[in-house]
Amino acid sequence: MALTKETIEDKIEIVGEYKTIQIRTATVIKEDGVEINRSFHRRILECIASEKNEDNSWTHNDTDVSSESSEVQGIATAVWTTAIKTSKQTANENA
Repeated sequence: MALTKETIEDKIEIVGEYKTIQIRTATVIKEDGVEINRSFHRRILECIASEKNEDNSWTHNDTDVSSESSEVQGIATAVWTTAIKTSKQTANENA
């Protein structure tokens, strides 16, 4: 009886005006090559992180995707344009 555990990104979606990337990861447990369990975890990546400083100015940082899969990196590069990032900054500042 051999148990194996595999983690895969099984769904990547682009959602909303600011092109939020949703990533669903599946953890698959197999016994002798037959799947016996599958569980899911979701997380999101936004194009920028914004923070309001004590002096009421704003700091905006691009999201670092260097540790993401090459597929997620490619999607981020394609959809997170300068225009999208600027729109997201403006929306965060006006929230």
